[in-house]
Amino acid sequence: MSDVRLQKEAVLRVGEVSGVTGRRILVTVDKDKNLSELFYDGDLLRNIAVGSYIDIRKGFVSLIGKVEGENANPDTSRPQDDDPVVRGRRVLSVALVGFIDRRGRFYGGTKELPLVGNEAFLLTRERVLQVHNLIAEDGIALHIATSEYEGYDIALPVDGLMNSHIAIFGNTGSGKSNTLATLYQHFVTELRAINHQRFNDNCRIILFDFNGEYAHTDCIANDKTVYNLSTRVNDGDKVPLGNAGLLDLEMLSIISDATEKTQKPFLRRVLSRYDAVMSGNDPIEHLRNIVRQQITQILGMSDKVRADLLFDYLRQVLPEQDQNGDPVELASDLEWHNTTAQYKRGQEWLRNNLPAIQNTVVYGHVENLEFEDDIIADIVTFAYVQLIYDVLANRAQNEHIAPVINKLRSKQNDIRKVFNPAIQGDVFASNVVVVNLNDVNLEMKKTIPLLLCRRIYQEHKTSFQGKSLNIVIDEAHNILSTESSRETESWKDYRLETFEEIIKEGRKFGVFVTIASQRPNDISPTITSQAHNYFIHRLINQKDLQSIASAVSYIDKLTEESIPTLPTGTCIFSGMAGQMPLKLNIKALEHTLQPKSTTLRFASLLSQN
Repeated sequence: MSDVRLQKEAVLRVGEVSGVTGRRILVTVDKDKNLSELFYDGDLLRNIAVGSYIDIRKGFVSLIGKVEGENANPDTSRPQDDDPVVRGRRVLSVALVGFIDRRGRFYGGTKELPLVGNEAFLLTRERVLQVHNLIAEDGIALHIATSEYEGYDIALPVDGLMNSHIAIFGNTGSGKSNTLATLYQHFVTELRAINHQRFNDNCRIILFDFNGEYAHTDCIANDKTVYNLSTRVNDGDKVPLGNAGLLDLEMLSIISDATEKTQKPFLRRVLSRYDAVMSGNDPIEHLRNIVRQQITQILGMSDKVRADLLFDYLRQVLPEQDQNGDPVELASDLEWHNTTAQYKRGQEWLRNNLPAIQNTVVYGHVENLEFEDDIIADIVTFAYVQLIYDVLANRAQNEHIAPVINKLRSKQNDIRKVFNPAIQGDVFASNVVVVNLNDVNLEMKKTIPLLLCRRIYQEHKTSFQGKSLNIVIDEAHNILSTESSRETESWKDYRLETFEEIIKEGRKFGVFVTIASQRPNDISPTITSQAHNYFIHRLINQKDLQSIASAVSYIDKLTEESIPTLPTGTCIFSGMAGQMPLKLNIKALEHTLQPKSTTLRFASLLSQN
């Protein structure tokens, strides 16, 4: 050995292996290595302690272990009368986490065990970076973190992280929002720097922002599309969902809380009739002819109760005013003759009298029927037309079907406020989209992400051409919760099944989901367990900690126990992108790039400036 190497080995040596029991290794520390820091080659190294890594040399292989505990054994090497104080030697309890081969490449897992007597050394900066190197030779790096113990820069890989499902968990104020924003800010910046046009063409990101944290100009990307939605006012932004997102049996059934056996088949008949009419050469004239035919049947009925009911339905189908803007009463020129049980107009009996029927107000008013350029309004119109058909054929009763139509009508205003009714529409005006749901009511906060995610996932899946789609859901417990007393079981089941399908099957089609939440215990376990990579900030609630322990099986006990005491901005990174769990400090973004989630400070409120 050269003198330089001897000096290096002497400085870095910690001790030697004194016991091997499975993956549990005992290392007895040299007596002169009990200082808290060491100077080496102009660098300040933190001495060995619980939570740090240790390098155990076995031939040409370096076995990397993590110190999980330590205790002291009495030192009997010196006579008792030499020093009345019984001196002790530190013994470290070490768990192997991986090894570095001859080429300097770190691999997680246990390949072989050390021998008693093998020397143990501190990790230099180069060794630490080898252990924490997650980037392949041709990989793209995201420089967003530093190691919590040593303070060295740690780069996370784009491939392995951003093409995976990511879960970010942490209590409010733990740095969760900063981690999400930093991750995607650097992702967008790095890939656009490599090839701006190809990134815009092939990579799409949609972020659902429940609290308006990411909607301001510079957060995530400065050339993103932001939809500031509102159900309080009519002049908010509108998402161009297109008819395909709403003309779906399952979606209509969920929006209207349709029952499985009665109302859902009715909606199926409505959509079938809608498709039949709209696929013709002159849809509006086709619809008018249907209504004229129904009026002819109604005016030929002998059951006044049913006829009055059907006239009520006609009032929902036909406009309230004529072409001059004057109100129209459909039955103004009709009277019922009890003796003969039929309608008459003046002196004309209407049963089996088609020319007389054609002269009635209601028949002539059909000419004013038009589509409303509002998909929900048109579906409601077709629903009443179908209901008239069903009543005429004794197929349906009002009390069974009316609730589903009323529910659609009640949602009509909210849907009109947040969705563009245009038949064709592309949500991605740019490849980065933020949907701000801060000013949306609770019911639509659950409906909008479901509608949009289902629509864009189906479109991406159907036309998959090797492009990527990242769906980011902040405050994910709002829509992925397994517990909710505000909605029906069918709605909750469908909502969870939709997102579970995306997270289970989406990877094959280039669809990747990122969720962030304060309450991992509230989120469906299927969704939590399907994530590939986890950023776990401070969590205190015992149920949340238990859900993490069950979902993230490769976090060691020492790391798991540190979660409730993590400082703000520090997290446990664990998953398929790394060889072992890492405790990282996520770099804070510049003030203008940060999400609007900082804690209010009273000192700033009282400041003169």
